[in-house]
Amino acid sequence: MQTLDPLRPLDLVVRRFRDVLPPEAVITDPQRLRTYECDGLASYRVVPAAVVLPETAEQVRGIVATCAEHQVPFVARGSGTGLSGGALPHAEGVLVVTSRMRAIREIDLANERAVVEPGVINLDVTGAVAADGYYFAPDPSSQQVCSVGGNVAENSGGAHCLKYGFTTNHVLGLEVVTPDGELVRLGGDARDAPGYDLLGAFIGSEGTLGIVTGITVRLMRSPESVRTLLAGFDSTDGAGAAVSAIISAGVTPAAVEMMDALAIEAAEQAVACGYPEGAGAVLVVELDGPADEVEHTFAEVERHCREHGAFEVRVAADDAERAMIWKGRKSAFAAVGRISPDYIVQDGVIPRTALSEVLGRIARLSAESGVRVANVFHAGDGNLHPLVLFDGAEPGAAERAEEVSGAILDLCIEHGGSITGEHGVGADKVKYMGRMFTPDDLDTMQRVRCAFDPAGICNPGKVFPTPRLCGEVPGPRRGVHPLTEAGLADQF
Repeated sequence: MQTLDPLRPLDLVVRRFRDVLPPEAVITDPQRLRTYECDGLASYRVVPAAVVLPETAEQVRGIVATCAEHQVPFVARGSGTGLSGGALPHAEGVLVVTSRMRAIREIDLANERAVVEPGVINLDVTGAVAADGYYFAPDPSSQQVCSVGGNVAENSGGAHCLKYGFTTNHVLGLEVVTPDGELVRLGGDARDAPGYDLLGAFIGSEGTLGIVTGITVRLMRSPESVRTLLAGFDSTDGAGAAVSAIISAGVTPAAVEMMDALAIEAAEQAVACGYPEGAGAVLVVELDGPADEVEHTFAEVERHCREHGAFEVRVAADDAERAMIWKGRKSAFAAVGRISPDYIVQDGVIPRTALSEVLGRIARLSAESGVRVANVFHAGDGNLHPLVLFDGAEPGAAERAEEVSGAILDLCIEHGGSITGEHGVGADKVKYMGRMFTPDDLDTMQRVRCAFDPAGICNPGKVFPTPRLCGEVPGPRRGVHPLTEAGLADQF
């Protein structure tokens, strides 16, 4: 057991935790703490000073209030599947793990909603309502293990976000513990609550504005018909052209996913998904909705694939074949471990029309640097997931991979895109924020953070490239009303 110095604020809060939480819910043993040193992005590791595992919202409130009283940093963590280091612990702080908060508090099918706790696994929401003909739409590739609370923190998407949007489109309300330890409600049961959109500000804030303890999610009716096809192309150019043709024709598939040859190779080694042999790229296209509409548009999608060079098109005959088509795509990130000892999972966004050009530039970057890149992405909305491969045992290999990874993000910015589509900034992309945003932009974001967390103890060191105390964030110029400064005063 770690020896506690009673003079340290951290030791004081741990003693308080032991007074109100079960013994197994407070961890300070150095060996056990190492279990929590990273999230899904293992390249960043920090051992927390203490870990607590609350089971109720009131326990979370008490933990945060105690940390606030003694100015001890804290970080929220769900299942730990994040890929940006967003749940990376603070070495002198408390890691608040919500994985024991797995109750589905309410299912209200009449109003198509459910209330769940943050530790509930994404796919378990659908499992609880599937027999009644409903499902929860956000579907990250890790949906079998990721938690809804983590989905809220990162505004997670998934393969079907092209048609159904991200987590923010499927959350009606939140129960939140603010950084000063107050339990509050954001949003409500209705689809559009009045007032400022604090709900929208919190979703995707990466745990920097508080800890979610309850989520009211929107449930959707299961579609009448689902059709899935797999199309093999000689190159990503042909596959990209097919995607543009499908979308330009006014068809909105539920999902359009692309994998290149290297990603296909990895998936075949990992799960034997049986994708078309010799393919330089494959498309997975899925449509859902009313049966007649799906039948009509599906024929159109198949035609566009063939017209743009698909040498093989397979249509899933049943749920088993559909699952096998998706198995290769869903396993892609982990599968790359079969062909490379180390890799960087990148996440950027470009306009869909720039797919061909950007993929060509990535190929040239790879050839010039000697660093292999496997491409897996949501082709319908231009969300790229390049996997930059390297061997950490080779001198300089990690540095070269990081250079290529950063250059890919620069390409995304150059084409009017973003440095992240769904994985978040966390600790990993902090250094890239200044490439996408001006200092004034970052100061404006910091003001929002300071409104929630003036003490700066809630997930510190994440998102912003140069952490600043809230008192250091510049306000409006003296003698100038903020509305006047923004040029809006005459509109009120």
